[in-house]
Amino acid sequence: MRAAVLHRPGTPLTVEDVDLDDPGPGEVTVRVLAAGVCHSDLHYMNGDLQGRLPAVLGHEGSGVVERVGAGVTRVRPGDTVITLWRPRCGECEFCLTGRPALCPLGKVQASSGGLPDGTSRLTLNGEKIHHLMGVSCFAEQCVVSERSVVAVDPDVPPAVAAITGCAVVTGVGAALNVMTDVAGSGVVVIGAGGVGLSAVMGLRLVGASPIIAVDTVDAKLGRALELGATHTINARTHDVVEELARISPRPVRWALDAVGAPQTLEQAFGAVGTGGTVVAVGLGKVGATVPVPINPLVQQEKRLIGSLYGSANAPVDIPKLIGLFKAGHLPLDKLLGEQYELSQINEAYAALSRGATGRAVILPAGR
Repeated sequence: MRAAVLHRPGTPLTVEDVDLDDPGPGEVTVRVLAAGVCHSDLHYMNGDLQGRLPAVLGHEGSGVVERVGAGVTRVRPGDTVITLWRPRCGECEFCLTGRPALCPLGKVQASSGGLPDGTSRLTLNGEKIHHLMGVSCFAEQCVVSERSVVAVDPDVPPAVAAITGCAVVTGVGAALNVMTDVAGSGVVVIGAGGVGLSAVMGLRLVGASPIIAVDTVDAKLGRALELGATHTINARTHDVVEELARISPRPVRWALDAVGAPQTLEQAFGAVGTGGTVVAVGLGKVGATVPVPINPLVQQEKRLIGSLYGSANAPVDIPKLIGLFKAGHLPLDKLLGEQYELSQINEAYAALSRGATGRAVILPAGR
């Protein structure tokens, strides 16, 4: 099969013929229909995040189950599925206490470059290579744990299904699962990429107001307005603090950082007023830190919290999100950007680096 392989950080992806093993016990083979172009993969490509290489990248995908291994009970051949890069075991402390995004299975896959048992099903030129986050969906097919897929209705557009497995569940999930008393409150969303725009949709759904989107690209801010933002600020051309005071004389209570850079997280902390909460959802460079002013943290009782994967219970929450889309409450199709063939994957990431609008997708089988 054809797959996009990263050999070394700082080098382009290469589309190569990769051998894929049959699924083992508890595993499934998925024919990939669409895969989202996510910044997390770009972090691995430029070395900001470190993984085991060479690896087939891609973690935000949708497809159809083609084969199942022994003991698989959750899905069957022919099912339409969304891939999950944070599987849940259902037995650990975090799964049993309602925080399955923190399940150790995800860490095992990330650190080993394999599936939950730590081994790979991918071979290139006779040598084993690695998976990314237990998915590797920048390929015509992928083998994943049955815990790394959730079945959805087959009439959901593949591109919409793909982006729901990462960008949407991360952004909308943070709005629904973490910002639980945000209705009627002002919110700043920093970063209008796929995750930030998803957060905007989720915040609109739960009645936050005003919803202020911050970015440096006007086209992305325009998309934010289409998806539910009430105001926008271009941080490249305007002073964010001054604009926030103009838009909302009463300081906002919530800020969400979808970028993951020290300066944006610091900006988010300064944006919220007394008693405000900053939700960090964007990943940054390994080792990156942010200075937090101690006195405002204490005297104003501000909070800075993280949210991984929308703090979601993916097998439950993703079908709910798809249901909201089908009912017309979440316009996920309006979140989509350009579509590319697998051979164009480096073009897709070049466009992402330039500030492309919307969530682009790769179509491994072609358009």
